[in-house]
Amino acid sequence: MTADTGDLEFGRPLSGWRLRLYTIIFEADTRAGRWFDLILLGAIVCSVAVIVLESMANMRARYGAVLQSLGWVFTLIFTVEYMARLVCVRQPLRYARSTLGIIDLLSILPTYLAILVPGLNAMMDVRVLRLLRIFRIFKLTRYLAEFGVLAQALSASRHKIMVFLTFVMMVVLVMGTLMFVVEGPDNGYTSIPVSVYWAITTMTTVGFGDITPKTDLGRMIASVMMLIGWGTLAVPTGIVTAEFTVKRRPQEITTRTCHECLSEGHLPSARFCRDCGAKLPPWQQDTANKP
Repeated sequence: MTADTGDLEFGRPLSGWRLRLYTIIFEADTRAGRWFDLILLGAIVCSVAVIVLESMANMRARYGAVLQSLGWVFTLIFTVEYMARLVCVRQPLRYARSTLGIIDLLSILPTYLAILVPGLNAMMDVRVLRLLRIFRIFKLTRYLAEFGVLAQALSASRHKIMVFLTFVMMVVLVMGTLMFVVEGPDNGYTSIPVSVYWAITTMTTVGFGDITPKTDLGRMIASVMMLIGWGTLAVPTGIVTAEFTVKRRPQEITTRTCHECLSEGHLPSARFCRDCGAKLPPWQQDTANKP
């Protein structure tokens, strides 16, 4: 079976206007892709600003009709964009079930649900989830490599962090129990869970002040907890930083995307997807602005 025959079986050949639309929407290394991301970013910020203003009673009373109209305009824009993404990808159902696809759907769904079911008007505020789509824009910019290195460092240090969190939970449980014995219900430490809550707020240096030790021994224990918390705050940062320094940054990162599994970051020289093995279309990098 040839590559062309395989493309036809999917019903969406990787050529023509669908490929051009896909390159603009999903890949930000071209001039058109960069402009698309900038326009989309502006639309997201403006739509969230409209949602925030619409939640203010005085602004809603004065400019309610205008804000409602703008809300519909942005909803229609994001609806067209969502449909364009479904049309240009080879497997639209896979994209619709992906994390980014679900975020895109949640950004427009509340408006239509509020019309179909009047009792769901409160869901209109869920439109603020559009702000999450900014992460898509950031993901497709020059910060992609830094995000990748940071993700690798967090993944490599997850076991050490889990051991550290286990140690912290043991400390707050022991110290909270000790404070329950020393202070007792008369001073606000009515149970071990309440005392553990005090230990957590003290160790994290939050210190709400709703529960405070009254005895000298309790204050001494609280002082020890503060010093322990001060020292432990830097431990997770040190663990991640140690892993971060040993990670090598990829030599060349792009926003080249696989049309099958939608994985990103393939090298310009790659011919096949590193995740699913599908054949990649030719790399269409914009070199007009390069010396």
